[in-house]
Amino acid sequence: MDVPRQSPTGAGVVLRKLMPPPALCGFLLLLAVLFAASYAVGAAAGPVAPGMHGTSGGRGGGTGGTGGSGDMGDMDMHGGDH
Repeated sequence: MDVPRQSPTGAGVVLRKLMPPPALCGFLLLLAVLFAASYAVGAAAGPVAPGMHGTSGGRGGGTGGTGGSGDMGDMDMHGGDH
């Protein structure tokens, strides 16, 4: 005896067509987990260059940064024998 199948309802078909493929959902979930893990490891490790600090003033007024006169003022940046 064959049992008659019910045809899927219109809302179920539309919802199934609007959902992204499961592989894409899994990839996005994996991407979010990896991002969260890398952020947590970076936050736990702290700054990469401990002597580097953000600028606190206006242009060139901070200590560190690109325009400031931080701890690198007395370093020889030429690298030759003088």
